[in-house]
Amino acid sequence: MGKLDKQQEYFVMSALRQDSKEAFSLLFQTYYTDLVLFCGNFVKDKDSCEDIVQSIFLKLWNDRKNIQIEISLKSYLLKAVRNSCLDEFRHIEIVRQYETEYGSSVLDNYDTENYILYSDLYAHLSRALEKIPDLYKEAFVLNRFEGLKYREIAEKLNVSERTVEVRVSKTLDLLRKQLKDFFVFLISIGIP
Repeated sequence: MGKLDKQQEYFVMSALRQDSKEAFSLLFQTYYTDLVLFCGNFVKDKDSCEDIVQSIFLKLWNDRKNIQIEISLKSYLLKAVRNSCLDEFRHIEIVRQYETEYGSSVLDNYDTENYILYSDLYAHLSRALEKIPDLYKEAFVLNRFEGLKYREIAEKLNVSERTVEVRVSKTLDLLRKQLKDFFVFLISIGIP
């Protein structure tokens, strides 16, 4: 599930301020997994990440009447995760060690305004793949998402390895054009 658009955010936050448990549940379902994954960039223990994110949602519920969101809910939640990670680091004095060793905290390098949630990226990738002809898409999906080698795909589709190579290459070219704004993130999932 991806992020909410500005209008949806407004209605959900308005409902939340009116004590809507459904609105809270929607926010939790929409952002929980992405926030845990984002937290994992800083805190390597999954249980700690889940605790941090759950605490943020608890605070969101407790402060629902007075919460002021300046930019977007996504940005607010990402900053809350980042700040909670900083608090966690301060508690166990890891920030001091990082600053001594690296000069500044790794956390300061994350731009929460422009951070792409994994679900956002996946949604863009899915939409882009829908626009690619099935002939090319099938070979690409078998290779990149199912991990099959060109030889295995050629046997499965009853075509030559060269044909598979061309189809995967053509799909990559089309995806690069359609997803040019997400190039850095595509590299991280193996789509150079």
